[in-house]
Amino acid sequence: MLLRIVAIIFPIAAMVLAGFAYGRWRRPDMRWPNQINMEILTPALILAALAGKDFQLARYADLALGGTLVVLGSGLLAWPVARFLKVEAKTLVPPMMFNNSGNMGIPLLLLAFGPAALPGAVILFLVEMILHFSLGFYLLDHSARWWTFLRQPVMLATAIGLFISFSGWHLPDPLFHAVKMLGDASVPLALFSLGVRMVDISFRDSRLGIIGGLLCPLSGLLMASLFLWLQPLPHQQQDLLWLFAALPPAVLNFLVAERFRQEPHKVASIVLIGNLLSLLVMPAVMYLVL
Repeated sequence: MLLRIVAIIFPIAAMVLAGFAYGRWRRPDMRWPNQINMEILTPALILAALAGKDFQLARYADLALGGTLVVLGSGLLAWPVARFLKVEAKTLVPPMMFNNSGNMGIPLLLLAFGPAALPGAVILFLVEMILHFSLGFYLLDHSARWWTFLRQPVMLATAIGLFISFSGWHLPDPLFHAVKMLGDASVPLALFSLGVRMVDISFRDSRLGIIGGLLCPLSGLLMASLFLWLQPLPHQQQDLLWLFAALPPAVLNFLVAERFRQEPHKVASIVLIGNLLSLLVMPAVMYLVL
């Protein structure tokens, strides 16, 4: 069991460390690679998953509901913690809700459960992304135009993929394989980019970072256990939800906090220290799940 966990974690850690080492050496500007990933590669990954011949959306309705409860419930649990710590709720609550389901979640679930886990991993990623760009924006700015997210390539790919899935049509094989090859490039690039981002880790607010880094998976796991008690899932989907619930805060939380000027230095500490702590948290959760 230990060797299996190491085999799953090592490729992810190696790609993140490669990004960290390159970031220390060259200090690259990752804005263009990240933009390409968000506008081309990640939409291709989503489209390939949703338009796959073996994808049946109805099978994942309960999993999507469980992911929604994990996101929303984590925010409810984090709210009183923010008040107790005398930290602005807008600073602590969003990173506790919106986890790293893209950069870390998709590759982790694929390595743990194989290609058959891709549709479920994408569904959970979409749940987190849609809530982040709607409710997450509203939490930071009640006048934010979250509806503009609907025009983003990720959402357009989702709409096309869902249409194909519901219609029963299939992409021609040459086109499907081309889209899939583009999508396959998104995961390693996301992990490499996460490593580069960790070069700028700040320990100025390490206490808050440690608290947030532990609260995020703990609140997620509590919500997952509540949902699975109320609504059992098929075995593999249950495992997907457990690992999704234990993921650290998403790097996107920092970018959003920076955009809305919501104490980005504190959010950066929560996100980056949380991702470092996940190197200890995720193997422990995987040991229990697997």
